[in-house]
Amino acid sequence: MLFERPDDDTLYDALIARSADYEGQAYVCVKTTGIFCRLTCPARKPKRENTIFFDTIAACMHSGFRPCQRCRPLEQPGREPIVDELLAALDREPQLPWTEDELVRRGHDPSTVRRAFKRALGMTFHDIVRYRRLGEAARQLADGARVIDAQLEAGYESPSGFRTAFQRLVGKAPALSQNRELLFADWFETPLGPMVAVADQTHLHLLEFHDRKALPTELEALQKRVRSSVAIGRTPAIDQIEAEIRDYFEGRQTVFRTSLALGGTPFEKHVWAKLMDIPAGQTRAYGDLAREMERPEVVRAVGRANGANQLAIIVPCHRILGADGSLTGYGGGLWRKQWLLRHEEKISTQAKMEETA
Repeated sequence: MLFERPDDDTLYDALIARSADYEGQAYVCVKTTGIFCRLTCPARKPKRENTIFFDTIAACMHSGFRPCQRCRPLEQPGREPIVDELLAALDREPQLPWTEDELVRRGHDPSTVRRAFKRALGMTFHDIVRYRRLGEAARQLADGARVIDAQLEAGYESPSGFRTAFQRLVGKAPALSQNRELLFADWFETPLGPMVAVADQTHLHLLEFHDRKALPTELEALQKRVRSSVAIGRTPAIDQIEAEIRDYFEGRQTVFRTSLALGGTPFEKHVWAKLMDIPAGQTRAYGDLAREMERPEVVRAVGRANGANQLAIIVPCHRILGADGSLTGYGGGLWRKQWLLRHEEKISTQAKMEETA
């Protein structure tokens, strides 16, 4: 049976207990130190709010975390010796250029090294070198270091080379990353057109169809609210929501598990929670939601909160109809709203047929 990762609270309990139950299947990343560890690490335990958990070493390093020097999560028994040999060499001499010529000089065939690391860790040796250096550069810039200092520390002689590599990792030019929490945006294709997702490392902040007229305004408001800038890039949260949206359009799921960063007022959050309570295949009117909230007089306010939703499909504002059953407005376009409702009706009908079969 495939490993199904427990929730983060369970993994945190395992971390505190130094349990080996999830050895090699889950890793903890510590926001305050930029380190990732095994759950059995003997180091002092971080606070729960400072932890993020990932399934793979590659996900930890893609997110800018570096391996702990106490529990050494990159070291695993039974793998090819060349992997541990080069990881140890990288720890001893992190500032070496580590080009293919350097590998050859040490007696290694670069192709053999590449395959061995991909088998053992899911990423190449040069991926590890690059993510370690650029992750450290990102932390230095966030702490206020000069771009030139971070560039040299990362081992880049050319400012343009550093800028290009840094943007690939963190999605923005180095100068924009100084003293900032990084927020990332990317897009992916769907049967109804591209969708734009904005997220930090763990939470989704925005999901909209690319041609929504209000999208530029929404992005500007989001940046002001979180006091950050949105740059092109990927995070685990974006990867997760892309996979879940793909499953949704393929009819495999209508419930989403990506963590959400809901930035509205308490009233708006209440309305959005009610929207998420509407089962797929069903609809409600604005008045229905107001009555469920035991505030029948706030129908118009419910409508405004519905329109303020920035998480299309996830917070299903498309399931709201007019009092007369008409489609009413939808930021993504009425044709999309109609398609989504028909799609969910098919999924619901199929599920009922399978239950009675």
